[in-house]
Amino acid sequence: MANEAVIIELGPLQGASRSYTCASGTAITKGALLALTSPNTAAANTATERFAGIASADKSGTDYSTKIGAWTSGDFDILVTAGGPTATFLCGELVVLSGANTIKQCTSAAEISGGFVVGRAMEAGVAGTVIRVRLMGPN
Repeated sequence: MANEAVIIELGPLQGASRSYTCASGTAITKGALLALTSPNTAAANTATERFAGIASADKSGTDYSTKIGAWTSGDFDILVTAGGPTATFLCGELVVLSGANTIKQCTSAAEISGGFVVGRAMEAGVAGTVIRVRLMGPN
């Protein structure tokens, strides 16, 4: 993949890593935004999906492993994609998964209650920029 999230700081919880089940034949790159696909199962996200965390290590597609660790807290640089009610959003607004390793502005209460929130923007952002995001993952 491309545009993986980059650690700025893991914070006092040291990323609060959680373990998820994943497909054994799938490669996942460290820093990939992960979507929750079924009970305690994570995969690299491809659209607006429920947020599981950020992959804390590379997972080979040929290692037969069915587990992956994911950071669920901390600050990360993440790419903003087009989407949301305005072209720009402000520091402090909630962000959700948008596509492969990208985020967009949260636009509805359903995204909040449905578990789509990745975190809070710690910088203003526009499409095509990388911003600091404080994760609010499924702790």
